[in-house]
Amino acid sequence: MQVIRGDRSLPAPFDHPHASELARRIAERGTVLRAQVGSGVHGTSISGQDDRDEIGICLEPPEFVTGLARVPSGLSTTATVEFEQYHRHTVWDQPGGLANRSGAGDLDVVIYSARKWCRLASAGNPSVLLLLFVPDEEVVHRDEIGVELVEGAHHFVSRMAADRFLGYLQAQKAAMTGEVGAHTNRPELVAEHGYDTKFAMHALRLGVQGVELLTTGRITLPVPEPDRAYLRSVRRGEVPLAEVVAAVADIEARLEALREHSDVPPEPDRAWIDGWLHRSYERFWAELGR
Repeated sequence: MQVIRGDRSLPAPFDHPHASELARRIAERGTVLRAQVGSGVHGTSISGQDDRDEIGICLEPPEFVTGLARVPSGLSTTATVEFEQYHRHTVWDQPGGLANRSGAGDLDVVIYSARKWCRLASAGNPSVLLLLFVPDEEVVHRDEIGVELVEGAHHFVSRMAADRFLGYLQAQKAAMTGEVGAHTNRPELVAEHGYDTKFAMHALRLGVQGVELLTTGRITLPVPEPDRAYLRSVRRGEVPLAEVVAAVADIEARLEALREHSDVPPEPDRAWIDGWLHRSYERFWAELGR
């Protein structure tokens, strides 16, 4: 696997709890891996409709790990928070700020601390696990530390992911059909198709990818055919709601079966993960001290 030296620069800080200038500098300087993880990498995007979602991992200076150093909670407050991530949507720069909904051409980027990312990934979080399987052409930056992490992807895969994939799938299903307590921020899709087609597509995608992960230990990106074509047809509203509901129920049942009967390990390899974190921070801190 090759090192990819890309542009680690991040959008300017914003008045948001995880978007201070200091948090930006920490995330930018310490990035070891960053890639696209949204519809573009899944192969389910519709031309002219999608923003760009990226996730990354960074290493923090020692005072933020072994000391008490904190970062400002935004730009207009004296409050501080522990550094866990730099979170920035470029659509916030438009009138309306934090209330804006991302659309075509917008960048949504989250750079997690390596420690938080590992906690989420080892618990089977679908969004962060994707970072381990992104093809090279969608990688923004990957240094030697990032290479070791990606090559060790199998250490994070376990049956614990089943519950996380099911939880995300069921949340998308509820929003798709308008169940009590769910909501959609895309009423235009409901008005046109009778259901939120984007939530429907994501529910099915999560099922497809969860089944693959629990069966093979990996996630193929973009989604292989014929599933990719079907997901895109759902996204375009070409599949009746009753058929979509049945397809979601079927993939949900397959995931539930794999929760108990899968060939992947029951738990992640926490010893390897701890070792990677230890080696990576020591290496990064040594480089900072030169």
